[in-house]
Amino acid sequence: MVATNQTSLQPASFLLLGMAGLEDLQTWLSIPFCLMYIATLLGNFVLLFVIVTERSLHEPMYLFLAMLAVADLILSSSTVPKALSIFWSLSNKMSFHACLTQMFFAHFSFIAESTVLLAMAFDRYVAICNPLRYATVFTHSVIAKIGAAAIARSFCVMFPTIFLLQRLLYCGHSIMPHTYCEHMGIARLACSDISVNVWYGFATTLLCPGLDVVLIGVSYSLILRAVFRLSSKDAQVKAVGTCSSHACVILMFYAPAFFSFFTLRFGHNVPHHVHILVANLYVLLPPMLNPIVYSVKNKLIREKVSQILFRTGQLR
Repeated sequence: MVATNQTSLQPASFLLLGMAGLEDLQTWLSIPFCLMYIATLLGNFVLLFVIVTERSLHEPMYLFLAMLAVADLILSSSTVPKALSIFWSLSNKMSFHACLTQMFFAHFSFIAESTVLLAMAFDRYVAICNPLRYATVFTHSVIAKIGAAAIARSFCVMFPTIFLLQRLLYCGHSIMPHTYCEHMGIARLACSDISVNVWYGFATTLLCPGLDVVLIGVSYSLILRAVFRLSSKDAQVKAVGTCSSHACVILMFYAPAFFSFFTLRFGHNVPHHVHILVANLYVLLPPMLNPIVYSVKNKLIREKVSQILFRTGQLR
């Protein structure tokens, strides 16, 4: 009886179907997935190496970029390898606890990255709108506290979801039409009431990434307003170009995540393969694009990367 009750509470493993409805295309989809994941690993590791080894880059803006790179690596590495193993028919099973672990780190890194993006927006606001106070506001101790706050915030939001999922009855339901485990994807397999999960997810989404994206929008609006008060047209064009590229990456990060969140709860008419494709966008595109948009366009980082590559070439 104990074994039966335990089985009904927690399935031994989940069967992930990947792109349900697009099974014939999964092998082809694995090619861009794999290439984008390799580009993510290469770009973010190079960025981290340059920032860590070059003391001249131990400044607030670059330390935030390092935090962003770490969050991107966790976000993509916690989800994409399993998706590739499903696409290549290597393994489509995942134990219940492994699924919860994947869910925790995927959402944990998403919330941490959202926090870092907010901090970066505030960093740019102070640097442009109140430059005389920048050095006193963003000290190394403040940067460390922001990093610790991002970790603590993410942990406090995601840790309760583990217990919210463990308490549910699953009645033998173990087939998940997805490439990775996410909170509501797991909860919807339960045969018991999941209203607490729904409302907890809804509240934390509005209070964490939802609030972050509003504050980021306010920061960039204030930055643009300050820049357009300048007489220099070159400065205006440069600021608009920088803000627009940042806005595109931020949009690519938040839009698929919010679409996935609301589709799982309210979008019953959205084709399931569309939801899964979009849900994979925010674990693939932003981690790949962030090093390009935030780093390749930065002259100092470009120079440091070139110097390191030149030294490596000379050693050979």
